[in-house]
Amino acid sequence: MTAPSEPSAPHVALLTDAFGRIAGTVHRVLRGATAEQLTYRPDPEANTVAWLVWHLTRVQDDHVADVAGTEQRWTAGGWAEKLALPFDVTDTGYGHTPEQVAAVRADAALLRGYLDDVHAATTAYLGTVTAEDLERVVDTRWDPPVTLAVRLVSVVGDDLQHVGQAAYVRGLAERAGV
Repeated sequence: MTAPSEPSAPHVALLTDAFGRIAGTVHRVLRGATAEQLTYRPDPEANTVAWLVWHLTRVQDDHVADVAGTEQRWTAGGWAEKLALPFDVTDTGYGHTPEQVAAVRADAALLRGYLDDVHAATTAYLGTVTAEDLERVVDTRWDPPVTLAVRLVSVVGDDLQHVGQAAYVRGLAERAGV
């Protein structure tokens, strides 16, 4: 058995910083957001800030819990009940219709709370990851198979795209006087 990485290990510091940037940007997007801004849509098929933040958090929760071998915070932390969305408990938002996007209605405090819980779980897991662990294959459905390093970077990339979209939609809402 390999000992956990030292907190100062370069890969842990790099990944922790990347996930921290996601959390920090989400906090800025949600700061002072009204219910109207969280559900604003520049057109009827656009994603809302609430949906984007919920989705990016669900993806991080789902993917990190999978590689860590832990229960998702969505269920373990009671967030599925707290947010009470009309979706199956396993739903992460992938492929949602415009109607499903509109169904994500949650205030900024709940979205932030879920994100903070997932971020804490992600950070705790990263502290256990060794450099050797990063080479471990975690998904054989792809060619080449996906390693832990690739999966974590993929989550960072996906989450950064979605939080950027959320910031953009929030800005559009503000410019529209919402």
